Amino acid sequence: MPRRRLLRACLLLLATYPAAALALDYRSVGVARGILYDAPSASAKKLYVVSQYYPVEVIVDLGAWVKVRDKTGELAWIESRNLVPKRTVIALERIEVRDVADMSGRVLFRADKDVVLELVEPLVGGGWAKVRHRDGATGFVPASQVWGL
Repeated sequence: MPRRRLLRACLLLLATYPAAALALDYRSVGVARGILYDAPSASAKKLYVVSQYYPVEVIVDLGAWVKVRDKTGELAWIESRNLVPKRTVIALERIEVRDVADMSGRVLFRADKDVVLELVEPLVGGGWAKVRHRDGATGFVPASQVWGL
């Protein structure tokens, strides 16, 4: 099949799928210290370490190794056994978590930049996410103020 024809067929196929079919895959680091490497090998260069529950976006899954993106956009590799399906998000700035998904809601607690919160329910009405702090407090935050959705 000529290259142009194949490209056209792929574009047509993508156009027919709903946006949900192209959803991003996020996971969380499930170990106390997750080591991120520059290649899919334990003998590769260690780039940095992230803490437990740090959210990552899955880019490529090779089975034993997963290529991930962090909130800064950096790409790295991590052993898949060090990831869990539990969804978390990270605050992009100091945020106020409210009792309802609306700016007029009462502030339940504040979280500083880079605080990790458990994602209870993504994208509830009007671009809000329901989150839970590690102490158990649950509330709503604008999706634009967290990374990992």
